[in-house]
Amino acid sequence: MRIAALLSTVTVALFSISSSGWTEEPTRPSYRVLGSDRDRVAIVGASGEVEWEFPCQGSAHDLALLPNGNILLPKNATTILEVTPQKEVVWQYVARPKAGYQGAVEVHAFQRLDNGLTLVAESGNRRLVEVDKDGRIVHEIPLVVDHPAHHHDTRMVRKLDDGHYLVCHEGDGAVREYDGTGKVVWTYKLDLAGRPRSPGHGPEGHGTDVFGALRLPDGHTLIAAGNGNRVIEVTPEGKIVWEIKHDELPGIRLAWVTTLQVLPNGHIIIGNCHAGPENPQLIEVDRDKKIVWTFKNFQTFGNGLAVAHVLNVQGKVQR
Repeated sequence: MRIAALLSTVTVALFSISSSGWTEEPTRPSYRVLGSDRDRVAIVGASGEVEWEFPCQGSAHDLALLPNGNILLPKNATTILEVTPQKEVVWQYVARPKAGYQGAVEVHAFQRLDNGLTLVAESGNRRLVEVDKDGRIVHEIPLVVDHPAHHHDTRMVRKLDDGHYLVCHEGDGAVREYDGTGKVVWTYKLDLAGRPRSPGHGPEGHGTDVFGALRLPDGHTLIAAGNGNRVIEVTPEGKIVWEIKHDELPGIRLAWVTTLQVLPNGHIIIGNCHAGPENPQLIEVDRDKKIVWTFKNFQTFGNGLAVAHVLNVQGKVQR
């Protein structure tokens, strides 16, 4: 099966599968899921079967199913690959220390742009680069990092329609918007939301290590707060106008909140990493915070599923 076929019209399932087996779930959406955990990237079908997989090393924090059916994925902490459905590598980029820097480099975010270039965030180097089909850097954007660390400089990064860049700085607990020259034009600093800071990656860990952010069409910014254990929507002025708190969803505890996806119908899919097998790894909610769909598959993925995308959705998904 070609991976491009996975973008077919969303279907409705009478049953869904979880780690505990078959459960009756009338009128719930039936998605295929592209994710990475346990040293592999995999596509899991609506019935829980593994349809495609490719090895990778370590924890992946970004993935993309490209319009041509290929998958953009990390081979390891420094190397990004474009892989065909037949598992042929047709493009790669290796991030290396820039001139004058001798420390480690990690890549936690990348994006294939409409012009064919690939945006790569290089933690350690404290920069964004846009590279061409030959892996040549054609544009470089320096980043402002208050607490430099090759593992924490950045998490999710996306180029916006106006040419700016929305960058999640995990170690700084901040989302910054940069223009094309590297000037910071907007910042949102995460706070502890009135709860004490606590260590750890599980449901009880709490901090300001932000993971993901999307700029919505109305100019608001939707933020996955990482170990802030919540999702917030903020105005350009920094006012919170919508929020899902760590224990607000019935029967679910949010832990390390990672990837966000906004579906054509306005529903939001939340990545819930390090939450333990008692909690789902993905949660779809509507704007009234009603749970529409959940994904829990601890056979293929584990407690480190930081990035996962739903497939077979008709229309454009923002992620």
